[in-house]
Amino acid sequence: MTDDSGLPRGVDPGKASVARMYDAMLGGEHNFAIDREAVAAFTAIDPQVRTLARANRAFLQRAVRFLVDAGVRQFIDLGSGIPTQGNVHEVAQSAAPGSRVVYVDNDPVAVAHSEALLDGNPDATIVAADIRRPADVLSAPQVRDLIDFEQPVAVLMITILHFITAEEDPGGIVAAFRDALPPGSWLALTHATDDDRPDTAAAVGQLYRDRATSPVTARSHAEIMALFDGFELVEPGLVHLPLWRPDPQERIPDDPRRYWVYAGVGRKTA
Repeated sequence: MTDDSGLPRGVDPGKASVARMYDAMLGGEHNFAIDREAVAAFTAIDPQVRTLARANRAFLQRAVRFLVDAGVRQFIDLGSGIPTQGNVHEVAQSAAPGSRVVYVDNDPVAVAHSEALLDGNPDATIVAADIRRPADVLSAPQVRDLIDFEQPVAVLMITILHFITAEEDPGGIVAAFRDALPPGSWLALTHATDDDRPDTAAAVGQLYRDRATSPVTARSHAEIMALFDGFELVEPGLVHLPLWRPDPQERIPDDPRRYWVYAGVGRKTA
C-alpha cells in the first residue's frame, strides 16, 4: 500500500495502526507511510525492533506447532493483525490438515486482507470484533460455526494484551475467554515487559500513545504471570521470546533481555 485511497470504512488515515505497524516491522506490504514513519520512530528508540518482531513471529509458529503436537486442532487468534506468510492457519493446517482457525481483529484493513486471504478456505475465517468484548467474540457466528467448545481450543494472545490498559482489565478479558474453554484447552501469549529496559518500554509506550491507534502498557513478569491464572504453564515457563523452546537451528542470543517481550504457553487443567 502506498496511500490511503480506497480505505475500508473506519480507518483513521491520521493515525498509525498497531496492525499495520507490525506488518511493516515484518516487511509486509499492507501498510501506509504513516505506519512506516511510526516504525522509524520506534527504530530510533530500539534499533532491533524488526528483530524483535521476527522473534515474536517465530514464537507464534513454534507455539502453534507445539499445540498441534499436543493434539489441538482448533485455534482462536485474538488481535491477529494483517495476515503474513507463516500465519496460524498455514502452520496448523500444514501440520494437521483440517485444523480450524478463527482470526479476530478490530482493524478494518486487517479484516479486509484476512477475508481475501482466507477466501476458499473452509477451515479458517476472520471475525471483526474487539477482544475487549469477549462475549461478542465468543458469540460470533464464525466462532460458533468453526469452534467446538466441547473439545480443546488454543487461544492465542500474541502481543495484544499490552494494548489493553489497566482500566480495561486485561486479566478479566483473559478470564472471560478461559471460562468459555473446556479443560485441556490452551493459552499462548506474548507481552511487552518493563522489567529489563524500563526506559525503552516507557519511550515506546509514549510513542504509541502519541502516534498510534492504541497505547502500550508494558508489565512486569509477575503481572504477566497473573494473566495465566487457571492455566498451568509448560516448560520453560514465562521467558523472553528466544528462550521458549527454540528450534535446533535457532541461535540463542547472548542477552535474551534485549528481547523485552515475555512468552509463555499454559494448559487449562480444570
